[in-house]
Amino acid sequence: MWSTLRTCLLTFVFAIHVYGNVLIADRSAPRKLPLYRRDVAANDTMSGMASVTLSSDAQSYYAVIKAGATYFRVALDTASSDLWLISTNCTTSTCTKVPRYPLEYESGTYITVNDNTTAFSASYSDSTVAEGIVARESILFANITVDSQAFGLINSGNVSLTDDMSGIFGLGFPRLSSISDSVTNSTPFFVQLAQQGHLDYPLFGLSLTRNSSGSLTLGAIDASVVSNVSAIGWHPVVEFAPIGNDNNSSSYLQWATPFKSFALNGTAFTPTPTYPTITSDTSLAMFDVGTSGIYGPYADVSRIFGEIGGARLVDANNGLYAIPCDTLVSMSFTFGDQTITLQPSDFLIGRASENPNLCLSWPAAHAPSSDGIDWQFGTPFLRTVYSVFSYGINFEEPPMIGFYNLRNETIIAESEQYISSYLSSMSATIDTALPNSLLPTPTYTTPPYTFNSGISAPTGGIVETELATSTYSAVFGAATNVSALPTLKPAATLQTLIVTGTGGVVTTITSTASAAAVTLGTPPGWSTSGVSRHCASAYLLLFTLSAFVVHWTDIFP
Repeated sequence: MWSTLRTCLLTFVFAIHVYGNVLIADRSAPRKLPLYRRDVAANDTMSGMASVTLSSDAQSYYAVIKAGATYFRVALDTASSDLWLISTNCTTSTCTKVPRYPLEYESGTYITVNDNTTAFSASYSDSTVAEGIVARESILFANITVDSQAFGLINSGNVSLTDDMSGIFGLGFPRLSSISDSVTNSTPFFVQLAQQGHLDYPLFGLSLTRNSSGSLTLGAIDASVVSNVSAIGWHPVVEFAPIGNDNNSSSYLQWATPFKSFALNGTAFTPTPTYPTITSDTSLAMFDVGTSGIYGPYADVSRIFGEIGGARLVDANNGLYAIPCDTLVSMSFTFGDQTITLQPSDFLIGRASENPNLCLSWPAAHAPSSDGIDWQFGTPFLRTVYSVFSYGINFEEPPMIGFYNLRNETIIAESEQYISSYLSSMSATIDTALPNSLLPTPTYTTPPYTFNSGISAPTGGIVETELATSTYSAVFGAATNVSALPTLKPAATLQTLIVTGTGGVVTTITSTASAAAVTLGTPPGWSTSGVSRHCASAYLLLFTLSAFVVHWTDIFP
């Protein structure tokens, strides 16, 4: 024990020496505080940025958060709003493969809710489920902390997570929350920051890449990606009526907007809405970072592949089509007055194992959805744009979705050589049993509409509650002033983040993020055996001091 304490003291002295010198050095030079736009937000607001990484199976994008004293990777999801983490009370094989929230550590910022009796449950379209309890903890994202944040602690479930991801970080509207209905003052993380006016502006932005160089910003737009804020195309979000007779007013539910048209080979098509009389003959499209594909109704998807020679349906259950791998055709999708074009490298999934000349392709087709959302645009689409999700302001402006096209306006078609090289980089083929005959396009009966069709659900409506506080000055009001939207620029130099995961596996991420090395799922100076827990205070001080030096901000020049 005494040798352990001696080691702790040496660590403590070393921390004071190293970080003290850094802080003194910072103090010797004039420090420039971030400048916030007074006409957009109050002078005590903030913004933050963290790196976003594509998982090894290309199914999820994740970022790192801190819960109490412990760091975790969490998958990003714009189609849900709650934060949940797997806890050490979950001992299934699925849970024990990833870092878990250490209940035994007894974090000083952990708060029980109703003596741990409030149940939490999250279910997903793939029939997986995560269940546990609701608790409160101090949550840190980038440089932004929310104390006593309500979140789910998972005790059982079968949600499969890779790359040491420990949970889900929801960025959707609070109507999606399963916590808010059962616990007071339990607004989701991003929504709470927007409703209390703590962000420079109530929005978040996503830059998705095929590696670890993406970003998630809260309160501002990533200026290293978006060079001209005025070039962002904006689209109003649709409201959804209540279910049954719960109340008599509609509200915002999903990041969804009207879908105007799609085109191939110069031929444009109007999407077919599932409930034309309810949605005013307009198709609805949802945008979700938690979806790894693009999905649309058979009526639309079959028309897309009807324009590609050699295309055929190969998996009716999952709505998958295969096309010749050397196709050069592009797909265009129009929302409002903005058209986003996808090249083959954007929508080709990979070569079919039984015939390497055929490639599976997005979009996949699905049966009609009872919520009236016809299309889901996931990461293959979102990688082609920088996406901005503006939460809206009570009494002043509706939620908006913005797309900044990452390609030049003049589209240059991809060459056959480029596509072949791209497919070669995807070493594995897709295990596919190709049918021996052409499959007919399935037909479905439209299910009953989930929501109350007797209540109007406008697009871009102004509401009085649940959005950001009206202390913000609207930029999408009568006098649109998008140039006032705050931006955030990361460091110009590359940094290397060292992360220690389960089994002591060390990975490095190189990006403009300046961050300390972290160990996932283990508080500093603590182990399950308790031997090194004497060091917790020294290590906690070390990390606290480092937070003043190393974090995402408007990097001081």
